[in-house]
Amino acid sequence: MADERTDNARMVADQMAAEPLDVLVIGGGIVGSGVARDAAMRGLRTGLIEQYDFAWGTSSRSSRLLHGGLRYLAQGRVRLVREASVEKRIIHHIAPHVAEPLAFIFPSYRRSGWPLWQLRIGVKIYDLLCGGQNFGRSTALSRRALRDTLPGLTEERLSGAVRYFDGLTNDARLVIDTLRSAANHGALLENYCRFEGARRTHDGWVCDVHDTLADRPLTVETRCVVNAAGPWADRFEQSGVGLRLTKGVHLVIDRERLPVPDAVVMVDANRILFAIPWGERVILGTTDTDFDGHIEDVRCEDDDVHYILEIVNRSFPQAALVPGDVVGAWAGLRPLIAAAREGGARLPVTGETGTGVLPADKRGRPSDISRRHIIRQGEPGWWDVAGGKLTTYRLMGEQTVDRLLTYLHRKADPCRTAVEPLLPPVQVQGISGMLPPEVTRKVVEHYCRNEWAVHLADVMVRRTSWHHYRHDRSAVAEQVAGWMADLLGWDDERRAREMDSYKAL
Repeated sequence: MADERTDNARMVADQMAAEPLDVLVIGGGIVGSGVARDAAMRGLRTGLIEQYDFAWGTSSRSSRLLHGGLRYLAQGRVRLVREASVEKRIIHHIAPHVAEPLAFIFPSYRRSGWPLWQLRIGVKIYDLLCGGQNFGRSTALSRRALRDTLPGLTEERLSGAVRYFDGLTNDARLVIDTLRSAANHGALLENYCRFEGARRTHDGWVCDVHDTLADRPLTVETRCVVNAAGPWADRFEQSGVGLRLTKGVHLVIDRERLPVPDAVVMVDANRILFAIPWGERVILGTTDTDFDGHIEDVRCEDDDVHYILEIVNRSFPQAALVPGDVVGAWAGLRPLIAAAREGGARLPVTGETGTGVLPADKRGRPSDISRRHIIRQGEPGWWDVAGGKLTTYRLMGEQTVDRLLTYLHRKADPCRTAVEPLLPPVQVQGISGMLPPEVTRKVVEHYCRNEWAVHLADVMVRRTSWHHYRHDRSAVAEQVAGWMADLLGWDDERRAREMDSYKAL
């Protein structure tokens, strides 16, 4: 395979292998990006590798919500809700271009399991857990107010509703911009670079990695390793965590088919689904089912589509949504903590539902598993960082780097990731935002030159969301492929391969 990296990217890979690192982060999703940014800002020589594209896995396939979670509050996980409620405001502060307030309407129906009185108390506690500084003040809505706000909402057994505030983000852009910030502070970052193994030395680790674009092996020496590989985190020999993977599917429809002014909460037994306004579109989801297939092959199946549309049509019968209304879809995996491991055996994690060794019918519902994270040093200098939520990624990074500094006996300035913006406005205008940018050669050139994009899908899916948002995505992909061919030197055969790979999505 020909070397597909730019000269600058090849230089970064060489730099990573040329001199020992303080920390090598495995995984270029939201958690790994947060660790890398904090480590670089506190003066550690930092490297990060990702076997696919940055944000390729879970971090570009979420509900795009910044939230504490009313459901977690109902489960009694107050500390988790408190942490996430604080962090959502921090992300809005450091990255306002990809984090904005979003109002939610939660209708209550008699005998639904979510009585109105309980919701009214819950949202007030929710506001308090934000330190009284939530994005907006929660209120109660009468049946009459709901008719005006959500015309078409089913009224059978309807009691009323509450309206409260959380946040919406662009998950993949949050990852990319966090990595751009990390790079600005000196971190060395490589996508399409696979971790293949590590061996301990007297003062650290020697890691074998493979640059798949250049098809060349590299050896990286580092004092510490942070395993932030998401769904892959338990697949390394040194890993001390066990995961329970669950699949979440989201659908995208035109907003004119479901013209909701705010996000709407819909309940199906013990599951909560959302209708989330996103520009001219609405995101519907999510599912939450156990997954035991190949991690690289997570798909939105027909049953997933029918399940989500059934719930939405139950709440909005007049919408009468059918599979043909679906503009786009994505499916991702949640790497939930199921067990710790010692000597090859999996052990239950205290307080978690499901251990990863129980039969499927004994493990409890996926939606009952805590979204808390763990930071665990299984071997000297090796940390596993797993679980958690998109919303708490910055906190996970801070807590991890605190441990690294203690281990390395290093004194550093206090963590600044909660106060220093990811990027100045001039570096994000027209490039990164809540909605896809205009389709221009200029932005595509930026993604190729400055944001590590080397494949067509890197631009169409993760840098822009054009794939999920545009009705004319095939025509856009053809145009973008032409620009990338010119910018990256593709011949006709390579351009055709990129289009075939993209269409396979």
